[in-house]
Amino acid sequence: MSLHHKSDRKSKTADSTAQDLGSLPLQELNEKLETTAEGLSATEASQRLTHYGPNELKDESINPVLKFLTYFWGPIPWMIEIAAILSAAVRHWDDFAIIMTLLIFNAIVGFWEEFQADNAIAALKESLALNARVKRDRKWVSVPARELVPGDVIRIRLGDIVPADACLMEGDPVEVDQSALTGESLPVTRNTEETVYSGSIIKQGEIDALVYGTGINTYFGRTARLVGTTETTSHFQKAVLKIGDFLIVIAITLVALILLVALFRGDSFTTTLQFALVLTVAAIPVAMPTVLSVTMAVGARILARGQTIVSRLASIEELAGMDVLCSDKTGTLTQNKLTLGDPFLMEGISQDQLLLAAALASRAEDQDSIDQAVLAGCQHLEQLDDYQVAHFQPFDPVHKRTEALIHRPDHSDWKVSKGAPQTILALVSNPEQIRDQVEAAIDQFAARGFRSLGVAETGADHEWRFLGVLPLYDPPREDSRSTLETAQQMGCAVKMVTGDQLAIGREIASQLDIGSNIIDAKIFEEASYTDSARMDQLIEDADGFAQVYPEHKYHIVDVLQKHGHIVGMTGDGVNDAPALKKADCGIAVSGATDAARAAADIVLLSPGLSVVIDAIQEARKIFQRMNSYAIYRIAETIRVLLFMTLSILVFDFYPVTAVMIVLLALLNDGAILSIAYDNVRYSDQPEQWNMRQVLGIASMLGLAGVVASFGLFYLGERVYHLDYPTIQSLIYLKLSVAGQLTIFATRTRGPFWSIVPSKILIGAVICSQSIATLVSVYGILMAPIGWERAGLVWIYAIAWFLVNDRLKLMAYRIFDHHQLRRSV
Repeated sequence: MSLHHKSDRKSKTADSTAQDLGSLPLQELNEKLETTAEGLSATEASQRLTHYGPNELKDESINPVLKFLTYFWGPIPWMIEIAAILSAAVRHWDDFAIIMTLLIFNAIVGFWEEFQADNAIAALKESLALNARVKRDRKWVSVPARELVPGDVIRIRLGDIVPADACLMEGDPVEVDQSALTGESLPVTRNTEETVYSGSIIKQGEIDALVYGTGINTYFGRTARLVGTTETTSHFQKAVLKIGDFLIVIAITLVALILLVALFRGDSFTTTLQFALVLTVAAIPVAMPTVLSVTMAVGARILARGQTIVSRLASIEELAGMDVLCSDKTGTLTQNKLTLGDPFLMEGISQDQLLLAAALASRAEDQDSIDQAVLAGCQHLEQLDDYQVAHFQPFDPVHKRTEALIHRPDHSDWKVSKGAPQTILALVSNPEQIRDQVEAAIDQFAARGFRSLGVAETGADHEWRFLGVLPLYDPPREDSRSTLETAQQMGCAVKMVTGDQLAIGREIASQLDIGSNIIDAKIFEEASYTDSARMDQLIEDADGFAQVYPEHKYHIVDVLQKHGHIVGMTGDGVNDAPALKKADCGIAVSGATDAARAAADIVLLSPGLSVVIDAIQEARKIFQRMNSYAIYRIAETIRVLLFMTLSILVFDFYPVTAVMIVLLALLNDGAILSIAYDNVRYSDQPEQWNMRQVLGIASMLGLAGVVASFGLFYLGERVYHLDYPTIQSLIYLKLSVAGQLTIFATRTRGPFWSIVPSKILIGAVICSQSIATLVSVYGILMAPIGWERAGLVWIYAIAWFLVNDRLKLMAYRIFDHHQLRRSV
C-alpha cells in the first residue's frame, strides 16, 4: 500500500514513528518508506506532501482579537483608561468620548502598523527560505526545503543547513556541526547509515541522504521549544528608548508639580487629576515604538526591492553607521565568471590530457564556479562520456582539492585531482624536482591577475604525477571601480579580502584603484604577542588582505572594532559564519551557503558591491527619518509641557482643556507615522547618534515654541481682550498647527525647502490640521473662533515656523562642531 493511501495518524504517533525510523538500517528504511536510491517521482512526492504536510515548523500564532486587546493593557493604556473613568465620574461625557476615541484609535493604529510590519518581516524571511537538492524523477533538482517529504533522496554538502532528518547513504564521512541542537561544541563525524538532524550544518564533505523525518517530526521539531532565539537591540533602538524614558521623566515631574500646586490652591482633586493624567498621556511619546517599527519595516521593504534582504531589522542602523567594509573579492568585486587561460603544461603532457583530468575531477551538479569554468573549457572533449566516475571527493577548506576515482572503458581504474597547486604538488613523488618551474608559472599567472589550479593524475604505477597548471581569470565587475569611488565619497572605506595570492590581490586592487597596501595574511600567524600593536596598525592602514583564512577574517573584524570602527564584513562560506556574526553588519553575498546566510544580518540576492552601497544609502535615509522624529518629539514635549506648567504656576490659567490635549495627541501622533515614508537625502558620512546635537536642537525649538505660545496668550488676553474659552481655542489651534509644522523644520539639516517632503507626509499633515481647524472654527468640543481668527493663528504659526527654521540652522552650527561617536 502506498504511503499516501494510508490513514492519517495523530501527531504523537507520527512523532514516535519518526524516531523509530531514525534507528533503522538503510535497507529497512528504504523498504519502510517505499523508496529507492533513485528517490521519488514528482507525483509521489506531491501526494506525500499532502499526507505529511510541509517540512516546516508553524509559528505559534496569536489570536488577532487577543493581540488587539493587548493594546489596552500596559502603563500608558492604564493612564488613558483612568482618565476616561475620572471623566465619567465627574460626568464630563465629551471628555470621556474623546479619551475613549484616543484609546481605541491608538490601539487600531498600533495593531494595524504592527500587523503590516510583521507581514513585511514574514515576507522577507520567506525569501530567505532554504532550498534543497533532491532527486525527483531520477534527476537532481532544487526545490524549497518546505516541500521535502519522507522518502526523498537529497544531497547535502559543505555549508548546507540540513533541511530534514535524514539517514546518510553510501559515501565518504561528513563533518556535522549540530551544536545548536545538542550543545556539542565540536563538529562530529557521521558515516553511512548514521543520522543527521534538521538544522545542523555540514562543515566538511558531501553525501546523499534519505529523508525520514520532516516538519514537527524531526529532532529539531521535537526540541523546538528548547531552542530559543534572542533579538538584539541596536545602538539606535537603545537611543530612541532612552529618549522615551527621558521624556517620560520630564512629563511625570512637571505634571506632578502641576498637581501639587493645583491641590494647594484648592482646585477640584478629581478634575485636576483627570487633567494631569491626560496631559501625561499627551506628553509621553505613545507613538514612538510604532514609528520606530513602521520606519524600520518600510525601510526593509525598500531594501528588499533592491535585492537586499534584512534578516535582523536592528542591523539597518548598523549599516547606516558603517565606516569600514571588508569586502570579498570573488563575486563581489569581480564577476565570479571564471574563464580558462592557456595552461602551463609539464613536459610530455598535452593540453587535452590536462583538460580531461581537470574535467573528470569536476562535478557539474554541484554548481561550483571553478568546476563550471573547467567543464565549460572542456566542451570539445568528446571522450568525457567514455569515463565513469566511481567515487568523487568534493573540495573542502581542509584538503583544498577535489579527487575522483575513474573507471576507464577498458575497466581499469584511474584517479584524477585538481586544487590548490601547493596541495597538488604535495601529492606527487617528485615535488622538489618540479617545484621551481611550477611556482614560476604560478607567479607569472598571478602577476596577470590569474588564479592557478593544479592538476594531477595517477599513472600505471598508481603514483601521482603533476600534469600542469590551469589559469583562471575572474575579471572585475564593470561597476566595481565607480562603486568603490562612491563608497569612499560616503566615508566608508572598503578593504578587499581574498584568499588568493598576494600578486593576484595587488593586480585586482590596481585595476580597481583600491590602493597598493595589500597585506599577506600569513604575517598574522608569524607575529608574536609583542608585535600585536604593530599588527593592529597594519590592519588599520591596509587597503586589503590576501591569502586570508576564515580565522583571519574574524581577527581583522575584531581589531577594527577595537579601533572604534563600525565594521561590515561580506562572506559566502560556512567558515565565514564566525566573522559574519562578529561584524557589526554581517553581509552574506549572492550565492552564499545556508550557514553564511543564517549567520548574516543582511543577505544579498544579486551579485556585486553596488547593492551594498545602495543598502547603505537607504539605511542612512532611515536613520535620518528617525533622527527627525526624535528631535520633533522632544521639542513638542518641551513646548507643550513647559508652556502648560508655566501657565498654571504663574498665571493660574489652564491654556487648554483636557479634551484639547487629547485631540492634539490624537491628530498629531496619527499624522506623524507618515514620516516613515518621507523623502530624505542620505548623508555623505556614516551616521552616528549625537545626543548632544539632538537634545540641543530640540531644546531650542521647544523653548522657541513656549515663547510663541505665550506671545499668542498675551495677544488674546491683553490686546484683543478675549474671554478665556476663546483664548484656549486659539492656543489649541496654534499648538496643533505649529506642532505639525515643526516636523517640516526637523526633517532637514538645511532650510526647510532644501528637500521636498513626500506627498504622504504633506497629505497626512493637511488632513490632520484641516480637522483641527474645523473643530476650532465651529467650536466642536470648545469655544468657536471663526475663520478670521483661525486664519490669523495660521499666519502667526507660519511666521514662527520660519523663525524656528532659522533657529534650527543656528542650532546645527552650534551643536554640530563635535561629531561624537555613539554614546549608547
